[in-house]
Amino acid sequence: MNVTTEKPWRIFLIFLRLGLTSFGGPVAHLGYFRTEFVDRRKWLSDKEYGDLVALCHFLPGPASSQVGLAIGILKARYKGAFAAWFGFTMPSALMLILFSFGVAGTFGEAMSGAIAGLKVVAVAIVAHAVWGMARTLCRGVIEIALAMSSVCALLLFPGVLTQLIAILVAGVGGYFLIKRNIQGNDDEMSCSSFGVSSRAGVLWLAVFAILLLLLPIASYLSQSAAISLFDDFYRVGSLVFGGGHVVLPLLEAEVVDTGLLSESAFLTGYGATQAVPGPLFTFAAYLGALNTSPISGIVGAVVCLIAIFLPAFLLVAGSLPFLSHIRQSAKMQSALAGVNASVVGILTAALVDPLWPTAILGLTEFTLALLAFLALLVLRAPSWLVVLACSTVGMFLLGVGG
Repeated sequence: MNVTTEKPWRIFLIFLRLGLTSFGGPVAHLGYFRTEFVDRRKWLSDKEYGDLVALCHFLPGPASSQVGLAIGILKARYKGAFAAWFGFTMPSALMLILFSFGVAGTFGEAMSGAIAGLKVVAVAIVAHAVWGMARTLCRGVIEIALAMSSVCALLLFPGVLTQLIAILVAGVGGYFLIKRNIQGNDDEMSCSSFGVSSRAGVLWLAVFAILLLLLPIASYLSQSAAISLFDDFYRVGSLVFGGGHVVLPLLEAEVVDTGLLSESAFLTGYGATQAVPGPLFTFAAYLGALNTSPISGIVGAVVCLIAIFLPAFLLVAGSLPFLSHIRQSAKMQSALAGVNASVVGILTAALVDPLWPTAILGLTEFTLALLAFLALLVLRAPSWLVVLACSTVGMFLLGVGG
């Protein structure tokens, strides 16, 4: 691991670029992150990155944003976490707030080709991530078998529960079947390298639990619209496993079923969220800006955005110290090897379904995806440039009537 620290403003700029160019949902975001922080900047090894991804898949909340928070903590502690979150989240949040005010409503189908191109490049990004991680994390027969088992399980029984079971089974399999030795080198993560002590980790987890328990009580006793709104979105961020589209029914229950937003407005905003880069959880900014409670507009957007992402920070900051302890055990490293293999399988399954069938609709899309993959693999082109190229090509080749 590259243990050098970074200035928070540099971390912000790196994640701002990712926030402007990371299309395709949480699985694609993990591919972008791997390209940036494993391949390009060498901040993490594939194994260390796989460990972070595995940890964040275990936690409720937006997995890709949690990985970003962890990387921010790694390089600049809590200031780095905020810089990473703000840079990655701000672009899509601002776009959706503008959309809620009607500013973005005039684009219509003119951008359909660009969006189609962005879906295609997401396939290439994830394929590149799977290729690179499989080469380093699935070198043995057992790792390959665990990865393929995860692929088959998720394709046959798609869902968050299957994903969690696959990770758990792979961890148990790795614990008993894979032999690993502790490597006392500079590449190992330690508590000091993360800058988060075990005591601080316990504190953050306690804050998470206290807020989850007390916010509903505070909302009921105070009858405050702000506390009620914060409680609604904090609870969603705390209880949704799998992130991404899994959050849709929970948010719908909180804002549509309670009369804070119409079904039509909810679905319109959700559609707009698919067309912007960055985390899907920024949908909360749109809902906060447009809801009918006294807390709406810019203030509502900020309240909902902070509330839905706060659990992600608390859980990541609370869990990281214990990840570094786990890495100091040979048997637990064996379990993590199994979990990492399962993560490769999960990414592969997501590539097969839903990314491929929703993006690759014909020979044109397949050719564009293949060229993007080769640009990443062979030419080592920066992901932002590949994204820009594919969206531009998509405007001319994949648009309405194109």
